[in-house]
Amino acid sequence: MNAEPADQIRLLDVQALDVRLQQLAHKRKSLPEHAEIESLTKDLTQLRDLLVAATTEESDCAREQTKAEQDVDQVRQRATRDQQRLDSGAVSSPKDLENLQREIVSLAKRQGDLEDIVLEVMERRESAQERVAELTERVGAVQGKIDDATARREAAYESLAGEVGTATKEREVIAGSVPDDLLKLYDKLRQQQGGVGAARLFQRRCEGCRLELNITEVNEVKAAPRDAVLRCENCRRILVRTSESGL
Repeated sequence: MNAEPADQIRLLDVQALDVRLQQLAHKRKSLPEHAEIESLTKDLTQLRDLLVAATTEESDCAREQTKAEQDVDQVRQRATRDQQRLDSGAVSSPKDLENLQREIVSLAKRQGDLEDIVLEVMERRESAQERVAELTERVGAVQGKIDDATARREAAYESLAGEVGTATKEREVIAGSVPDDLLKLYDKLRQQQGGVGAARLFQRRCEGCRLELNITEVNEVKAAPRDAVLRCENCRRILVRTSESGL
């Protein structure tokens, strides 16, 4: 294949822009915000699970407290009725009086025990409420950090998109001036060779594989017509001669 030396030089410009586009794509994938958001999201998931557990505990305590308070109220009402019967003189039998008094004493003890249960449940509920408040605050703080990191990532995306757009347009312009057959060969090699399809010959060294040409290869390059499209014997990339090739 033959191509004008100037077209081959422009191919290096296309290659430089392709490398730049690869770098920008890599930069987009490796933004520090990605890892930051991933880590924070894991923290947020754990905190939300803990918040659900704490909320459930508080709700259970609330029901338990309501039930215990109802039990206290029932015992209190019964004790009040018994005391009223006792005070009214309606019970005259000594045995009945003794039983009624014994029941009032028993109810008083039962009421005291139930009130202790209410206090214990209230303490557990208060602790759960404090835990809910703490976790809610922590969830909000982590969510705020995620929002901040996401905003920074989106700003970086926007900036990179601008650079990609500029490089892409510049590539289109330069690639449009490169002969189709040369550009097709370059694109094919670029896909096969890790994104580098053309390399400069600098001081007798291929900048694609970084290997120096031996004397035989140097002589072959020297003898080749200026419009000949050369390939590196080592990496098979297009080898572009310039004034700095050291020939």
